[in-house]
Amino acid sequence: MQIVIIGSGNVAYHLAKAFKKSGVEVSQIFGRNATELSKISEELHIPFSTETLAEADLYIISVSDSSIAEVSALIKKENCLVAHTSGSVSREALAGNYRKSVFYPLQTFSKSKKLDYHKIPFFIDAENEEDAEILKNLASKISKNVMLADNKKRKYIHLTAVFACNFVNHLFARAKEISDSQNIPFEYFLPLIDETTQKIHELEPKLAQTGPAVRGDNRILELHEQLITDEEKLKIYKTLNESIKKMYS
Repeated sequence: MQIVIIGSGNVAYHLAKAFKKSGVEVSQIFGRNATELSKISEELHIPFSTETLAEADLYIISVSDSSIAEVSALIKKENCLVAHTSGSVSREALAGNYRKSVFYPLQTFSKSKKLDYHKIPFFIDAENEEDAEILKNLASKISKNVMLADNKKRKYIHLTAVFACNFVNHLFARAKEISDSQNIPFEYFLPLIDETTQKIHELEPKLAQTGPAVRGDNRILELHEQLITDEEKLKIYKTLNESIKKMYS
């Protein structure tokens, strides 16, 4: 099966790398950013182009959600299989006369960060069972965790991911602002962060909760509020503590 990946960002890079490591041949990577494409091509020895889209049986589109429709219209081949990698966009967003599908990897991707691809869940959506099986078999060469998920289920998967990843990382960034303001090395908090994330491998998150809000220690909550001089941080602090209190009341 001839595979072309469209895109030059983090997801496109890691998909190409995962396929390469698993022995799946990628015929071409295609996109507009010649600089990034050439870097991927040089590292993974995959041909690239910014002008001519190669013939393929499967095109995987890894671009921003807002660009999926525009980019997918570039594919003129009929009856090929086309998949995008978004968690929140339906397969109907693909604009062309071909078989439409979704090939969604649930992970946060950075080009500089190595990943264990076998642990990354893949969620598949397709117009028919045959195409779903093609994509499931392909994902299974990369990952041990592959399942079907229609558009509604993927939206909830992506929403959960935003809470579990994006929001949590934002709190890390806000926490670092506080530690930096007091010249406390943020590295000192990494063992705490590691233990917190590791603990939910063994306990339900609700059972793993600690801190002054779950204990109902209002004295400490008030002390912390007095220390926070930034309105945005204070709002976050109060909102999250109220949410914790409600969960355990």
